[in-house]
Amino acid sequence: MEENKGKYKVLIVDDEPPIRRMLTITLEAHDYKAYLAEDAKSAMLAATMYNPDVILLDLGLPDKSGLQVLKQLREWSKTPIIVLTVMDDEMTKIAALDQGADDYVTKPFNTGELLARIRVALRHSRKEEESPLFVSGRLSVDLVARVVMLDNAEVKLTATEYAILALFVKHAGRVLTHSFIMKEIWGNPYSDNAQILRVHVAQLRKKIETNPAMPELLITESGVGYRFKKI
Repeated sequence: MEENKGKYKVLIVDDEPPIRRMLTITLEAHDYKAYLAEDAKSAMLAATMYNPDVILLDLGLPDKSGLQVLKQLREWSKTPIIVLTVMDDEMTKIAALDQGADDYVTKPFNTGELLARIRVALRHSRKEEESPLFVSGRLSVDLVARVVMLDNAEVKLTATEYAILALFVKHAGRVLTHSFIMKEIWGNPYSDNAQILRVHVAQLRKKIETNPAMPELLITESGVGYRFKKI
């Protein structure tokens, strides 16, 4: 394990030295403090010792599957975890997100995108300290009063549409899988509600998007789920 100076603490778990070096240089340049781990064993030790603010976790570790590490971390830690993977298949992404990952980035990745994902993860981890009023562009959602406004005019939503929107708002910036959404809204991640979910999302887009055919807020993650983007 290695350490570098900075502000927020980021634990990089990757068995490839070039990746660790590149990420360290990038993070240092943006005032983060990096801790490095090259396998599952050192990753668990570092997560325990240094209490990082964000964990970047490669799934292809030499001693244990990254998904196993993710599951172990989620047994005791709420630290945001961004999965790094060369596996671009939908099932791997879904498995990581369902195991508790906050986000994923596919290798090779753009460092600017990764830094943006880290900022979103940090914001999400501080949600409990923020106002219950969520604002994104023309849209505002008051989670206490359960009032949705678009351009200062109230948007009328059904109970289910509001429940789905509130779920997205509470997890803004994160990818929510179809199964996670269905479990939270209908109580069953493996029901026949997938088509119903798509219908509700389509209706929601008609009410909150400028152009529902080209959504800016409620983004589809193909084959995986949806991401609510704060603009």
